[in-house]
Amino acid sequence: MSKFDVIVIGGGPGGYVAAVRCTQLGLKTAVVEKDALGGTCVNWGCIPTKSLLRNAEVVHLLSQGRTYGFDLEGLSVDYASAQKRSRQVSTRQGRRVQALLKTSGVEVIPGEAVLAGPNRVQIKGSGEVLEADNIILATGSKPRRIPGLEPDGKRIITFRQALELTQAPASVVVVGGGPIGLEFASVWNRYGAKITVVEMLPRIMPLEDPDVSEEVARQYKKAKMDLRVEAAVKKAELTDSGVAVTVAQGESEEVIEAEIMLAAIGFVPNTGGMGLAEAGVSLSRIGCVEIDEQMRSSLPVVYAIGDITGKLGLAHTASAQGVIAAEAIAGKATHPLVYENIPRCTFGAPESASVGLTEAQAAERGFEPVSKMSPLAPNGKAVALNENAGFIKIIADSESGKVLGVHMVGPHVTEMIGGAAMALNLGATVEQLASTVFPHPTVSEAMMEGLHALAGHAIHI
Repeated sequence: MSKFDVIVIGGGPGGYVAAVRCTQLGLKTAVVEKDALGGTCVNWGCIPTKSLLRNAEVVHLLSQGRTYGFDLEGLSVDYASAQKRSRQVSTRQGRRVQALLKTSGVEVIPGEAVLAGPNRVQIKGSGEVLEADNIILATGSKPRRIPGLEPDGKRIITFRQALELTQAPASVVVVGGGPIGLEFASVWNRYGAKITVVEMLPRIMPLEDPDVSEEVARQYKKAKMDLRVEAAVKKAELTDSGVAVTVAQGESEEVIEAEIMLAAIGFVPNTGGMGLAEAGVSLSRIGCVEIDEQMRSSLPVVYAIGDITGKLGLAHTASAQGVIAAEAIAGKATHPLVYENIPRCTFGAPESASVGLTEAQAAERGFEPVSKMSPLAPNGKAVALNENAGFIKIIADSESGKVLGVHMVGPHVTEMIGGAAMALNLGATVEQLASTVFPHPTVSEAMMEGLHALAGHAIHI
């Protein structure tokens, strides 16, 4: 029987980061992965979608020839090439993960694992049993299914099947107005598809600041997307040409015909069939592993990270949790994660990014929030980019001046939100940040203007 200090089940962005950190701390470590190293993020999520979004951005720029002083007569675009590039990018990044684990001294064991006891892992199929002093669960999640509307992989699809398409659909009903649905909507819209987004809640991007939702919705409508909020899909029937989706809004129902329907209504944790409850690992009502601040489950030698914890289903959250778990196992002091201070990004068109609290959340916590919105309309760099719709909104506590939240819509905001996250993590105040000199000309100057506005001396807005 092979013996390890740590066995990590799952080789995604949480699992492989945890494994590498474990080896850095002198722990003999193995990763068990049933599919591809890098997990959903590298292979079927974050990375390939960003590749497709980049191709769509180029297509969009080429459609604006008059603005930039060129004419491409007879321009044709090939979605198959875009899809092929996205797969190549994913393959490349997957190989990097494989090389990283090898050079770090992590043993990679292919197969599907189940807990065979507090310190044992069994590989399905082969029946091989591994022993470890500690186990880290990092098995991720899978798409939530719409009851009665099981994907057939061709007309009713999930995000993974969407990434396999080699031809841009002519029309799509996107069910779910969150990041995944909106990113695919952005890609296909720029390739000429007719897009209808159906969201059950009163606004798209329902977890974001209301001003962010409103601005993103405005720009999506400007791009000729049809947004249906407070709407529910009642049924979807396959037709000769695609799918007929019955959408209910209030008392009325409408049948929307499209080539495909994308189901993007969230995720459920991959905790079933692993023997967790039998081994003594407590699960929440919805199947998430319950953890403490060091990622330790109810079974002291078993830790859990990533989507299966139900904390914040983002790749960078999983990675941060993985580092904490590894350091806790090694006996090092750890700092608890403040999940609200982890950036949240949607890479659609437009981009949006946020960190911290909304005004409503701040008030619920007992703060007296004040906010200022710095529009991108006067921002020189945004104007030069021909993308000056959007804003940066900063929320602070009126009493202490502490910055509580930053919410952005516009070009490159997913790159800028990291700076705001650092400020929140350090507990910075408006006065402290307002003294920072931002480079000119950059979109980030809108952050400076917002801070100056909160401090009472805005110049450009």
